Amino acid sequence: MVGTRSKNRRKPDKELKEESEDEHVHSYPPFNNKNNQEMSREELAVQRAREAFRSGKTRPLEFRKQQLKNLLRFFTERKAEIADSVKRDLGKSERGTELFEILGCEGEVHLALEQLSEWAAPRPVEKTLLTLSDQAYVRPEPLGVVLIIGAWNYPWAVTLQPLVGAIAAGNAAIIKPSEVSSNTAKTMEELLPQYLDKDLFPVVSGGVSETQELLRQRFDHIFYTGSSSVGRLVMEAAAVHLTPVTLELGGKSPCYVDRNCDLAVACRRITWGKFVNCGQTCIAPDYVLCEPSVQSRVVDEMRKCIKEFYTEQPLHFEDYGRIINHRHFDRIVGLMEGGCVALGGDCDKKNNYIAPTVLQDVSADSKVMQEEIFGPAIQFINDREKPLVIYVFSNDKKWDGLLQRKHTFDRLSHLRSCLIKSLRMESVNSMRYPPHTQRKMSWARLLMLKISLKTIRRVTLAGMLVGLATFVIQRFLLKPNQSRV
Repeated sequence: MVGTRSKNRRKPDKELKEESEDEHVHSYPPFNNKNNQEMSREELAVQRAREAFRSGKTRPLEFRKQQLKNLLRFFTERKAEIADSVKRDLGKSERGTELFEILGCEGEVHLALEQLSEWAAPRPVEKTLLTLSDQAYVRPEPLGVVLIIGAWNYPWAVTLQPLVGAIAAGNAAIIKPSEVSSNTAKTMEELLPQYLDKDLFPVVSGGVSETQELLRQRFDHIFYTGSSSVGRLVMEAAAVHLTPVTLELGGKSPCYVDRNCDLAVACRRITWGKFVNCGQTCIAPDYVLCEPSVQSRVVDEMRKCIKEFYTEQPLHFEDYGRIINHRHFDRIVGLMEGGCVALGGDCDKKNNYIAPTVLQDVSADSKVMQEEIFGPAIQFINDREKPLVIYVFSNDKKWDGLLQRKHTFDRLSHLRSCLIKSLRMESVNSMRYPPHTQRKMSWARLLMLKISLKTIRRVTLAGMLVGLATFVIQRFLLKPNQSRV
């Protein structure tokens, strides 16, 4: 809902519910000072967080590091509870949860702990003639109280990764998990306060009214992940207090498959990217652009990959999840109506199961092309408008990226991230493909958490120094008869 607030134009809750896709906000009155007895649970949580922040307890880096270590301990000690909550919400396997929810968060925490002192240090800036004799630098300072509104599709990763940054930067944070992934929200509310400061990092659960009430409060930054329709409402709410907002929104993300590329590798990656988490990923490939001459080959390759990843019976395969609820199940099935099914198409509403599905010969004006699918269906067409994200599989390396430089330029520009990834070394990617075996998890943990570029550089440098020392000893220090022994 965009525009000025009006008492006479308030939308009924039913209409708002349909518009907001299970996560809701609404227009709100200005902030009023109240005593504790008059305050809502959400107001009290924000007030306590702000008071705790103003006390200065988040300023010392050691306090931030300790909170990050506590969060890391939470992931280690509560791995079983986290996996169980995701299993009940999305049907995801225990190893799938570790790979796609926990490992990424752990990696973020490790990186923050390693780099925090450098991140928080004053940053020198270029001087002018007027400031040549002065000290000039940028000093990162905490913003204040941050609101993090999580999403249901990756309920732990999407909610807690922004929290890592908030803690590292010295902020307080109100954590609002999605009520759609209800089991995760309950587990997060019960367990996370046992590890983090309860005043600085409270978890506020609830649905429509609780989210609306939170957005009536003043925050210093808001993180929201979800649909574009709700993103507009979040921005409208934030505008009242001129609160900056970070939105991670979905969209229809196409793939372009060039006829001269390695189709087997391209289709393997497309299949994985689309059907992981049962297609419920905000940047999952949504449709494929390819020449008619290679369409049948693409379908055949995807058929092979689906069988390899999820067997011939995905319904009974533990690494293939489920649609989050009946409402989204009905929405996806409705989008597929009228499409020509090339692969899959099986549905079971009782279990919220939709098989990995590929549609072909879809017209540009069909229902499935009018909104983000957010489910396990993908189709082939020839032309669309400019997309939010595009995946390109081609041997042509003439694809331009963006180099980030000046802060002002970055803030006033839209920065499109581009990844030019080689189609070689496919064996390295095998750890992310189903089935998620213990051996693959061991490799994933080793490469994501144990080995870093800094470690590789240090080992390489050490090896070079050892080689240089060996050469010097043999060349200049050892006697000729000793070197021959």
